[in-house]
Amino acid sequence: MAIYIQLLVISIMSHTLFSQKEIKYLMSHRLARLATVSTSSSRENKFIQPDVVPVDLDFDGEFFFIGEMSILKSTKYKNTLKNKKVAIVIDDLGDVDPPFPRGIRIYGNADIVIRQDGYTDRRGHLRHHYVRISPKKKWSWGIEEPMFVNGRFSIKKTAEKD
Repeated sequence: MAIYIQLLVISIMSHTLFSQKEIKYLMSHRLARLATVSTSSSRENKFIQPDVVPVDLDFDGEFFFIGEMSILKSTKYKNTLKNKKVAIVIDDLGDVDPPFPRGIRIYGNADIVIRQDGYTDRRGHLRHHYVRISPKKKWSWGIEEPMFVNGRFSIKKTAEKD
């Protein structure tokens, strides 16, 4: 009963971007891949460079939080200060025979926050800085139903939220 109430509260907080099954999936995973992108300076005439890294993940039902001990020196932190657009992917292989891929890809806006009692605190880290991601758009597969239905991909897309 307590888990049901917790999921109900989280569902209300997530503003219906995620289904109950997707919320349960997100709450059960602690590893994701975060994509950020650098910005180009016209003076330097450099290319914009994407950066994708595996990260620890914490989802509170509304925001995703990414943290680590040396986050202030990381590329993801520096990129987020200059460009708030990010993408994250949380996925796994539910089964291997037959293959059952499942996951969620999320586009969102990121900012840097100070957060007490986050997961890095529970690990004894002194830094309380996190990249906080506000999800705006998502695609999911293999969570509501198998990824392949009647020989076609079944990907659930949710339109961008305000």
